[in-house]
Amino acid sequence: MTRKSYSLIAFLVLLALLVAGCGGRATTPAPQEPAGGAEAPPVVETVEVVKTVIVTLEVPAAATTPQVQIQVAQAPGYGETLKAVQGRGNLICGVNGQLPGFSYLNPDGSYAGFDADFCRALAAAIFGDVSKVEFRQLTTAERFTALQTGEVDVLIRNTTWTLSRDSAELGLNFAGTTFYDGQGIMVPADSGLATLNDLEGGTICVQKGTTTELNLADVMAANEVTYTPAVFDDVNATYGAYAEGRCDAVTSDKSQLSSVAKGLLPDPDQHMILDVTLSKEPLGPVVRQGDDQWFDIVKWVIFTTFASEEYGVSSTNVDEQRGSSTNPEVKRLLGVEGEMGLKLGLTNDWAYNVIKLAGNYGEIYARNLGEDTPTFIPRGLNSLYKDGGVLYSPPFR
Repeated sequence: MTRKSYSLIAFLVLLALLVAGCGGRATTPAPQEPAGGAEAPPVVETVEVVKTVIVTLEVPAAATTPQVQIQVAQAPGYGETLKAVQGRGNLICGVNGQLPGFSYLNPDGSYAGFDADFCRALAAAIFGDVSKVEFRQLTTAERFTALQTGEVDVLIRNTTWTLSRDSAELGLNFAGTTFYDGQGIMVPADSGLATLNDLEGGTICVQKGTTTELNLADVMAANEVTYTPAVFDDVNATYGAYAEGRCDAVTSDKSQLSSVAKGLLPDPDQHMILDVTLSKEPLGPVVRQGDDQWFDIVKWVIFTTFASEEYGVSSTNVDEQRGSSTNPEVKRLLGVEGEMGLKLGLTNDWAYNVIKLAGNYGEIYARNLGEDTPTFIPRGLNSLYKDGGVLYSPPFR
């Protein structure tokens, strides 16, 4: 019933009451005592009349809201990547391959590192098997073209998230940040160099085609420091030139400087990273635009590693948690309740497989960049939000 119907009923009821009040009760005033003993007039009997007004209203039936089936339109490319990966039987993941702690080639031909383990986590979500990954080593110049042309399914290669890269210009989407970093400068410990101004007139080694190269130019111009860039195609060439003394300094993400100094330079203790940060460098996986299903899968694999660490679910206790946890979020995460996997086009145990086979974020970090590794980097911003960092996952619901 609408508000207008209720107003009409109220008006008619009020009208009925007014009618009843006006004609219902008639009373003749009491006679006055005649003056001078005159004979009293005849008494008129008072008659009380009550009128009943009956109003009949037709009350409309309550309106019912029809059930509407919403058909969600999907872009032409939706689902194509997952279908191709599953049909091929493995994931092709673009990596650096030369960066200790993040992705590098072991003597036995296997790849190891933080980025490599996120490739494996994605394979675990799709196949329930971390071995179903083909690693494709890419230079900075090759990486975006390889992804755009479909040579790789995903790029997980210490790549900085920027507006121009995350747009139609390159046709790419960043699926989140797995490592928050900042650009730094490394110099020989005995060089006497301590500030940017000390690099006046010097030569700085840098990789070509990176945000590192652009950031260096911006910061030096802003500080009016003149320098000569020595530009190289890849990690080995860049740090090889620096180690040979062809540059006064080398610049890159601080994580890269730290891992290379400890993993590739002959005397790591003979080098130091200056106490200056040139930029913000959020690093994370990249996918092609046009396939939102694949974009969602990569994104939620990352969130799975965050959420599982937050809720204390690890590769060592995930089976126990799946059988005994009373936390609704954990139940949905592990596929005990709900159908989170089906919403992504995966099985409902996809996140369980990620955690069981690749580990939570803390395990992945400790295995590759933790205190017990040669490439130790303090977690800092890469801690969970409850531990003073910036990592947290949206809800699994």
